[in-house]
Amino acid sequence: MAASFENLIVERSGDTLLVTLNRPKVLNALNAALLDDLDQVIAEAGQDAEVGAVILTGAGDKAFVAGADIQELATLDAVQAKATARKGQLLLSRIERLGKPVIAAVNGFALGGGLELALACTFRTASSNAMVGLPEVKLGLIPGYGGTQRLPRLVGTGRAMELILSGEPISAEEAHRLGLVNHVFDPAELLPKTQEIVDKILARGPLAVRFAMESTYTGYDLSLDEGLTLEASLFGVLASTHDTKEGLTAFLEKRPASFQGK
Repeated sequence: MAASFENLIVERSGDTLLVTLNRPKVLNALNAALLDDLDQVIAEAGQDAEVGAVILTGAGDKAFVAGADIQELATLDAVQAKATARKGQLLLSRIERLGKPVIAAVNGFALGGGLELALACTFRTASSNAMVGLPEVKLGLIPGYGGTQRLPRLVGTGRAMELILSGEPISAEEAHRLGLVNHVFDPAELLPKTQEIVDKILARGPLAVRFAMESTYTGYDLSLDEGLTLEASLFGVLASTHDTKEGLTAFLEKRPASFQGK
């Protein structure tokens, strides 16, 4: 990825793409320009065979994303507001269905659109000083980037409704208790520890990782029987690949597998 971005810092470390949302003066608030930059990066990551996973984090030590850009939001009429919500929803759906793990390393406030961005990721880690929430009702709004849909699926309807209707944020520890984040780390350890988890995933069969994600996400919208049929079909497709043959052979030969994504 040779392009430079006004609102992002994009760095490669091996097979991992580290994307830092870079508007620290406004706590990395999401505006149209940042969303455009992120959309381009995600599209390129999906096409780049050398990118195995993406980590999203925020610039500075205060926020992952503190929410939408309120100054920009306040200028929108009803039609523009709906278009803005759909634009954000489509981007977050692309992140969710990228076919490669996208991990949110939440390093501070993740509020409103920031939490919605994190919810669209494969899973979330958080620093111990993180605070997460959906405060839109305090502005007379509702979450517009998928928060009312993804949060109940993750933590259950009752817990999600309390967070959405109260608009109050919760601590990283409470988010961990609810299953909203997978791990809580000291701030200095957030990125290194998140990278350790990513490295474990990258050591697995890339086709298996992609198909496991596809089976899980697509299964959300299917009945159990339909989901099981999909799972069996993807299992069967994988059985014919080089990677599966290599993985089984390596296990029997008691050696590390050498996956090729084929």
